[in-house]
Amino acid sequence: MAKRKASPEKKTPVKRGRVTEQAAPSTSSDTHQVKAVKRKAQQDGAGTTSAPKKIKLAEPTSEDREQASSSVDTGKDCSQNTKGCTKNGRNKSAGDSKESPKKKKKDKTKNVVQNSAADQQREYQARYVQEHHLGNGGCGAVFAGYRITDHFPVAIKHVPKNRIPIQVTDENGKEVSVEVAILLKLAAEADGSVGTSAPVSLLDWFDFGTELILVQERPVPAVDLFEYIRENGGCLPEGKAKVILKQLVDAAKDLEEKHIFHRDIKSDNILIETGSDVPRVRIIDFGLSCFATEQSQFRFFYGTPIHSPPECYWGKKYRPGPTTVWQMGVVLYEALHVGDFNIMTFIENELKFNEHLSPHCRNFLDACLSDVPEKRPTLGDLQRHPWLR
Repeated sequence: MAKRKASPEKKTPVKRGRVTEQAAPSTSSDTHQVKAVKRKAQQDGAGTTSAPKKIKLAEPTSEDREQASSSVDTGKDCSQNTKGCTKNGRNKSAGDSKESPKKKKKDKTKNVVQNSAADQQREYQARYVQEHHLGNGGCGAVFAGYRITDHFPVAIKHVPKNRIPIQVTDENGKEVSVEVAILLKLAAEADGSVGTSAPVSLLDWFDFGTELILVQERPVPAVDLFEYIRENGGCLPEGKAKVILKQLVDAAKDLEEKHIFHRDIKSDNILIETGSDVPRVRIIDFGLSCFATEQSQFRFFYGTPIHSPPECYWGKKYRPGPTTVWQMGVVLYEALHVGDFNIMTFIENELKFNEHLSPHCRNFLDACLSDVPEKRPTLGDLQRHPWLR
């Protein structure tokens, strides 16, 4: 699910850049830099904040590369692989007079793939109607739409094959987008019908050959947390932030138990359903997520650079649990303060805190934003924290 497109009559601050692509692992000694779309700094009473500095991240470790062979249904670490689908070779020209049996077989297989893609396009068009553009996710464009049979609102995400950042191997030995694999796993393990889980549900997906089409539910009415905070004056009352964080921590804990590491939980990737008195949290955009265990360690960073935990900035390995807890702290900080969180401001000890926070809230925030990952509480600890009770 991508960010909501600003209406013509409103000027919305440009949102924080999702990582749209990650450099492939290199054998050189140069440090990697995550490519990200710059986000326009918000203005407050003190003026305009300066642009964030580039964060240099360390090389991928051997563990990162070995995880590329992990399969979808083992629940082990996911691939850090950034490769996309290979392009088909040039067709034999009409002037060529000879073809080997092997070449004929290859071309026949290619035609089957093309026919299959055409069939999927027809099937997609028979089921869904695509409407206006909603915005861009980390790896593709997203459009509003509806299901033809019952006019159920959907979000339709187009992901070019060459922009799929991570792939894993399914039970048939075929490489598939990790986003599709994770959403299928969540759908298979869902306790109820569509709309009952915190992550938005995958309804359908299609392979058009050059791009993937992901059809997901589109909660209505809803707005992402970034916009929700803006509509509430730039920061939320502590009580309202508590309602959102409690749901978010519960959702993150559920993902952890399913061995899913989102890796980019932030206000832009959290939808708030606004159709009732109590706002409801939904998690979107699993494009950079992966399968992971409690012991998994990574050094090749995927996510939003200005939100990276300090261990990534210092070139150390990062783990799913402590990183997700850090992201809980970043989300809470931005909910309770005007302006964006920036890791450089944190590193330089210049992060300013709201003096009117309750002691329990400040303790929760300080615990999540500990610069030592081993000192951060677990998601289970956060669920039991006095501030959320």
